[in-house]
Amino acid sequence: MSDSSTRSERSMLERTLARLRQSRAGRASEAAPSPLALSAATFRAVMDERLRNLERQLDEVKGRVNGLIILLAGAVAVQFVLRLLV
Repeated sequence: MSDSSTRSERSMLERTLARLRQSRAGRASEAAPSPLALSAATFRAVMDERLRNLERQLDEVKGRVNGLIILLAGAVAVQFVLRLLV
């Protein structure tokens, strides 16, 4: 690979990354207003929604952990029964 082609590829990559950063920065500023700009009611509503989302995620994790515990208990029970039969 020649040095000039490597440079042009690198500069093209840098330009692409710069555009991506700018578009993300633009979307982030549009999607999430500054915390200082939120009113008390809006802040409470946002926090309530985040809390509900966190509770849903915690319930999902609890369900998965309970499922793993039941699976483990079942495997132990099967091993116990197999040892009794053999």
